[in-house]
Formats: sequence, C-alpha cells, structure tokens
Amino acid sequence: MTGPLLLGIDEGTTAVKVALFDAELRPLAERQRRVETSHPAPGLVEQDPLEVLEAVVETVAEILAAVPAQAEVYAGLAHQGESVLAWDALDGTPLTPVVVWQDKRQEALLAELSEADVACTGLPIDPYFSAGKLAWLLRHDGSVQDAATAGRLRLGTVDSFLTDRLAGRFATDLSTASRTQLLALGGEDWDGRLLELFGLRREWLPATGPTVGGLGTLREQRWGRGLPLRAQLVDQQAALVGAGCISPGQVKATYGTGVFVLARTEAATRADGLLPTVAWALPDTTGGVGEVAYALDGGVFTAGALLEWLAGDLGLAGDAPALAQLAAEVRDSTGVRVLPALAGLGSPWWRPSARGVIAGLHAGVRPAHLARAALEAIAHRVADVVEAMGEGAGGEALRVDGGLTNDPALLQIQADVLGGPLAVTRADTTVLGAAMLAGLGAGVFPSLAEAATRLPAARTVTPSGEERERLRSREQWRSFVARAAALEDGG
Repeated sequence: MTGPLLLGIDEGTTAVKVALFDAELRPLAERQRRVETSHPAPGLVEQDPLEVLEAVVETVAEILAAVPAQAEVYAGLAHQGESVLAWDALDGTPLTPVVVWQDKRQEALLAELSEADVACTGLPIDPYFSAGKLAWLLRHDGSVQDAATAGRLRLGTVDSFLTDRLAGRFATDLSTASRTQLLALGGEDWDGRLLELFGLRREWLPATGPTVGGLGTLREQRWGRGLPLRAQLVDQQAALVGAGCISPGQVKATYGTGVFVLARTEAATRADGLLPTVAWALPDTTGGVGEVAYALDGGVFTAGALLEWLAGDLGLAGDAPALAQLAAEVRDSTGVRVLPALAGLGSPWWRPSARGVIAGLHAGVRPAHLARAALEAIAHRVADVVEAMGEGAGGEALRVDGGLTNDPALLQIQADVLGGPLAVTRADTTVLGAAMLAGLGAGVFPSLAEAATRLPAARTVTPSGEERERLRSREQWRSFVARAAALEDGG
C-alpha cells in the first residue's frame, strides 16, 4: 500500500460498513457489522447507541489491522441522517436509545404545529425529521430532563455522538443540520426561532460547520493510531457523491432500507413534495463554511425493509435476496398491489399515518406474485419521486446504487416503470462517497469533479415494453395509492 489511503465509514440504518480505498478509488478492503433495530411499541424504532459505537470501532479496527503503521489514512464518516439520541456531556454515557429516522412517537407533538411554523426550512411537518424527536425526548424522558437541569445534556444526530466519543468534537455538518428542521433554508447555523418552537437550546446541540476539512482526529485504543477525520455528512449525500452526481441535474437513487432519490440543484430550491437539502458544504480559508452545494431529496421510507418483512416476518422466503429472486419466477403480480408504507408514506405524498396495504388477493396468488408486487411497488414509489422532480432530474439516466440493485429483476422493473435507462453504479456508493470527500478534505483530490473521473463506468439497463402500457400502469398506481393511503390508522 503506497500513497494516501481513504477510509469510508457508513453508519447506516441496518449495518455499519467500512471500506478502504487507494487514491485511485480502488477498493482494498471492506468490513460490515449488522446493527439490531428494535420496535418496542407500534411506531417506535430504536437502536442501542453503544452497539452502534462498537460496530464502528470494531469494523475500523479490522480494516486497520492490515494497514502498515506508516501509511497515511484519512477518514470520512457518513451516517443515517435524521436519527437522534441524548447523552451525558461529561462522560458520553447515552441517556436514550437512538431514535431512528423511521420512528413516529412525536406525531402528537407535531400536531401542535402548523406548516407556517416551519416554512423557513422548506420541509413539511413530519416525524421523519430530527427536531420533533429531540423535542419528544426532552418532554418525555426523565433522564434527559435531569441532564438538562444539571447542565450536562447533549442532543444530536448519531454522527455528533460518534465524533464526541471518538474525537472529543461535538459537531455536525450542514448537510445533517439541513435534515433536522432546525436550520432555515440557506442558513449556516441553528435558527433561534426554530429552537424556541421546539423547546430546545443551542448549547445542547452540536456546532455546525463544513462537510470537509480538518474535522479533528478519531482515536480508539484498538486502532493503534489516530484517524484524521476529513469528511462528515448524511449517508444519502455521501451516496450522491459516490454515484458521481457532482453537477446540477444529475440524479441518483440509493436502494437500501428505504430508497432515497437526490438530484443536484444549482441553488437551494423548493419543490412540491420534495425536500430542499444541503448536499455538502466546503470550507472557507478559515475553516468555516464556504461554498455550499444543494440538492432536492425524495424519500421512499420502505424498500429493503418491505422485503425483509415479507421474507422474515411473514415467512415468504429465506431472506430478502431470496424473495427478490422469487419475483423473477413470474411475469407479473397477477393483480396484486402493495403499498410499501410500513413507516408511513414519504415523498411526494407525505402521509406519515399511512399504513402498508396488500390488495388484489385471490386464490391464484402465490409467494412469487407477492414478491413481484413488492418489487413493482418499490419501483413505482421511486418513479413517484423522480416524476415530482421534473426538470430538476436533468434528463440523464437515473444513477442507481445500494444492495437491492444487485437484483436484476428489480432493475428491469424499475427501468420499465420509469420508461428510461438506469445507470447502475457500484452498490457501495455511500461508503465510497465518504472516502471521496475525505480525499477532498485531505487535499488528495483538488476537486470533486477530478475525484469523480476515477469512478468506473456505469452499466446501463434499458426499458422494455410499450410506452402506452407504462403510462396506463402509472395511472393505475396513482389511483391505488390515493385509495390505499386513505386507510390510515386502520380506518
């Protein structure tokens, strides 16, 4: 191993993945550790913060064990965005579980607000975002209240917990801050009026800053070295970089627990049903925030999670990949439709109380048909978001990545539903994007555009079938969503 090495850390919803790359972005090593998610009550989704921390420490340790001590290694940290927790400022002890982005416990609290209250953020009122979760913890958790009274409270997203524990740096970046609903669109720091609205104090929250640059040094005894942290951002924004979507108009979709579609935009842009977000923020000459890149985001909250539920909890297949393979055994879903709303219905519909629906059952339905209907549902939901982006999608092929893109049946269904080509990139673009940004922050790359020239060419999947049939299918899908989403709270 010669020259600088780039370590991407992806603290995702279901697993922590760490990968090592050389300066040409060639993968050298990879490790992954699954993190358990619990559902202690309907609507509640939690993780153990110490399990997350241990997963990061162990996977990094396994990678570094084979790296020469004299090698330069720069790290980039991507994380699961809107998930939050509270911890003790003095010793770092978690006071709460990680409240995962899918969690709905704060719905009643958010019902006290109006869209006008948060209009400056460009985000709708929805339990997806961090502010409502943090407000709920402060209102309902005694240990959080006690820490606040004692002046020992820290609240934040998972990245700020990890950097606090591993680098002694209680901070986050603007891409993360833009997902909290505590940052005004185009702002660079927590908005005082929004903090007051949610009952939060600035001193409880991490400092905000650029995505790349000198962000401290991660240290852990098992690593045998310090790791200069040179990038820190939301996982979907990291995937945007890893997919090579550097210029405005380029669009990617990452297929994981959910599917998240991001389109690079020229500026902070509002669009119906979509979320304006910071893609990344470059530093200025003093280390503060300099140039800021923006994107439009649309989230499909249930994708891989739908396949895991059908396979594991309902027993339709051995696992999610096996279920996806089962779908390839039939030509259609024989009339079955699925609304993948196990965590509500995200962009562009924004119906947090929507429930998952399976419709069109008859005696001829077999597990393969349900599997096919699930893949079709994921594809239609992605098309909902891409179509909402309209001209913001730029007319290029949709760049797709993530574990589910290893399934050829899903890729073909997606191309057919969109009526346009897919550019299939690496499946691991999140960890790759974190490494690319670390290289930028460390000066290994002079620009992201130059770094992107090192990415391998994408594979193309083209649509089949007639356009008239595709349009009819899309119209039927929209009608189904309107009727199925009305079945909120079992009504």
